[in-house]
Amino acid sequence: MSVQDAKTVVRRFNEEVIAGGDRAAFEKLMAPGFVNRSAPAGAPADAESMWNTFQNVLRPALAGLTVTIHDQVGEGDKVTTRKTISGTHVGPFLGVEATGRQVSIDVIDIVRVEDGRYAEHWGINTLAAVLTSLKQG
Repeated sequence: MSVQDAKTVVRRFNEEVIAGGDRAAFEKLMAPGFVNRSAPAGAPADAESMWNTFQNVLRPALAGLTVTIHDQVGEGDKVTTRKTISGTHVGPFLGVEATGRQVSIDVIDIVRVEDGRYAEHWGINTLAAVLTSLKQG
């Protein structure tokens, strides 16, 4: 698989799965044995826990969820993406009641793509800062 093909896989995941909530696309794009290397200590690091984060944490809390990809860099079987996940805070979000405010979470992640599917994920984001801001009003 070329680096460009791997970037396309990552772009599809962001558009179809995170922004679109497409379970069928999620199933097609996740490798058996996927590992989320950025899962919190003690939390599941499998594909289903990643789906749960998108579908049961982000989607109910953020109306009009979008993913804007700013940059993608690929080398070998890895793709690094700088992106922003945005939406309007309309539901409970990790213990913070709806504020009606616009939310933007900046993310940098690395995905190892194997046979056109997500095999491993590492990431950092500004979620903690966003939640603190929402709590402070």
